[in-house]
Amino acid sequence: MSVVGIDFGNLQSIIAVARNRGIDVVCNEVSNRFTPSLVSFGPKQRYLGETAKTQEISNFKNTVSSLKRIVGRTFADKEIQEIEKQYLTVPLLDVNGQLAVKLNYKGEETTFTTIQIFAMYLTKIKEIATNETKMPVSDCVIAIPAWFTDVQRRAVLDASEIAGLNVLRLINDSTAVALGYGITKTDLPEDKPRNVCFVDVGHSSYTVSIVSFIKGQLTVKSRAFDRHFGGRDFDRMLVDHFAAQFKTKYGIDVKSNGKAMIRLMAGCEKLKKVLSANAEAPLNIESIMEDRDVSSMMKRAEFEELAQELISRVEAPLQKALDDAGLTVDEIDAVEVVGGSTRIPALKDRIQAFFGKDLSSTLNQDEATARGAALQCAILSPAFKVRDFTVQDITNYPIKMTWQPTPEEEETELVVFNKNNAIPSTKILTFYRSEPFDLEAQYAEPESIPTGINPWVGRFSIKKVEPVNGEAACVKVKARINIHGVLTVESAYVVEEVVKEELVDEKEGAAEDPEAPLTRKVKKLVKKGDLPVVSATSSLDRSLINELREKEMEMIASDKLVVDTEMAKNALEEYIYDTRSKVNGGIYKDYINPADKEKFINDLNDAENWLYDEGDETTKSVYAAKLAELQVVGGPVIQRYRESDARPTAARELRETINQLMSQATSSEEKYAHIPEAEKNSIVEKCSKAQTWIENKEERQSMMKKYEVPAITSAEIRKQRDDLIYFSTPILNKPKPKPVVVEAPEQPATPEPKASPETKHDDSKDMDID
Repeated sequence: MSVVGIDFGNLQSIIAVARNRGIDVVCNEVSNRFTPSLVSFGPKQRYLGETAKTQEISNFKNTVSSLKRIVGRTFADKEIQEIEKQYLTVPLLDVNGQLAVKLNYKGEETTFTTIQIFAMYLTKIKEIATNETKMPVSDCVIAIPAWFTDVQRRAVLDASEIAGLNVLRLINDSTAVALGYGITKTDLPEDKPRNVCFVDVGHSSYTVSIVSFIKGQLTVKSRAFDRHFGGRDFDRMLVDHFAAQFKTKYGIDVKSNGKAMIRLMAGCEKLKKVLSANAEAPLNIESIMEDRDVSSMMKRAEFEELAQELISRVEAPLQKALDDAGLTVDEIDAVEVVGGSTRIPALKDRIQAFFGKDLSSTLNQDEATARGAALQCAILSPAFKVRDFTVQDITNYPIKMTWQPTPEEEETELVVFNKNNAIPSTKILTFYRSEPFDLEAQYAEPESIPTGINPWVGRFSIKKVEPVNGEAACVKVKARINIHGVLTVESAYVVEEVVKEELVDEKEGAAEDPEAPLTRKVKKLVKKGDLPVVSATSSLDRSLINELREKEMEMIASDKLVVDTEMAKNALEEYIYDTRSKVNGGIYKDYINPADKEKFINDLNDAENWLYDEGDETTKSVYAAKLAELQVVGGPVIQRYRESDARPTAARELRETINQLMSQATSSEEKYAHIPEAEKNSIVEKCSKAQTWIENKEERQSMMKKYEVPAITSAEIRKQRDDLIYFSTPILNKPKPKPVVVEAPEQPATPEPKASPETKHDDSKDMDID
């Protein structure tokens, strides 16, 4: 069973796999540790990840980016229309209340929802992980932004299910970083917590988390974020700067050309990275538009001056996180920075100045989130035994429940889960009702969630509620924020108050009143029966998920067929060029019958002409048939050439084996002395026959033309050698017989002589006395 952690990034995603020796980051098909978060569509197939990156400029109108920013959103979202649209190159539209993209796929105008697009990308992530682990991938943990709302989290879960992934947990990215940091620490305190501030500045967002650590546990105390502050904002600032510069310097309007904007964005991103380590950096873009080349230079001081407004936004989330945690700067023991954008020197300086202490970079800034997600997957998976470590996360937005009023109740709403409530968490709500009723969940502070997202979370209908003994039934509703950070109503049931007798503790009763009864009546709530709960949330219907999954499987099969067809075509093309050059004056020229050579070359030329004409667009089976047709003649030629190289080697090995076995069979060494002469002679005889056989075959082969069918093959020679070894080895390795042990006959016991009286000897006479 594979244990996989996925860091779902806006620019690129990272996959980590838990193994017995630790956590490994998985490389994709081009050996990159990061897979671009792109999905592109072509006239024949889809392009996912790295292949989509190659289509980003040439096929920008059909390439979808910013997957993290658009999944779970709607077309009417203010942020989509005002912010995200400038980073997208495909038209957006509304499909049944979901955000969708319109593009050209297989020559037809097609629409896909953002959930479908994300599911396509996850199938690529799943394929990469499967290829690395060499086993099916199902269980995973996906790291998502902590500011994702219920609707966005449900969209990720739906997309994962469409892609065939079983998400064990949606973990907040900053929590994954904290887990990777804490689980490896062996010096965590057991009583007074160690407070660590994690600052994560990624490609599109900025998150600050304050986490307290004790031995075997982390607790997220607070979290703050700026959803629109990241590396892409610095890139956009540079794009605006250079677009204005090029308009004046070269007289071109880069913003009017989609491809030019993508080229300039890529150039600005590269320049930003160079400036992080150098005082100045060049910007050179060939053929940006209208066949014009552009170039410029920028110094780090100029970059920092341009970015002053952006960098000034760093401190607000830091202060808010401290305030929510109830801590001061002095109570923070360490500040850990992660995320690619924290490499910007001015950004690091501002963070360091705020805390007044050195920043720590003990974690891999790019891979920390994926590694933490893989660790969480290992903790949740039965396949691994991991050091006990408890993760206590928190909610970012308070959730309230509302209901219709009743004559007995004036209250119609209640904040069930406050901000910074623990995850997972369960609350029991009590209602007195005589008929079915509905509960509506929504965010209590709509202004705190991403602009444009509906604060409505779900409606939960409690059915089959009836009066009990003519009075309103006491209904208990179990609401839960699960491990994914998603709100659910798990169950509802009726309880009834009953009077029961229970024994009184003898010591307690005797102390109060010796004559008191041994039992007493108490009122207890007893569960009488479960009530059905009908949930209406933003999750897709089960039937729709199954339908979309079938469509995804069809597209996967279609993509695979296109790739296999292209490989068959390339194999045919390679065979034509390679074989023709080697037959026509190359290494195969002596191995083809002169009578067949001209016709075979003509056949190769005809196949080439067909390949670039009517065979340019055909099926895999046609290419395979065409290749098989050419191999009827070409195959034996190639085989004869290979045999000419392999045959001398095989013959030499056979002779060496013959000489070795003959030497052992005729040896007078002690270790062979116990072997019967007849068996030794049989080895000598078999070796002699093999020697004669190879000499005859080689003599016959030397008289033949190179293009004729060989008189002997290397396979036949190797078989002869194997037969010799198989025959001789048991004889030569025969163990020596054990020596015969002759037991001596038992002798009758000789009677011992009777002891004669001993004469006492005076030892003192023999002693030397000084």
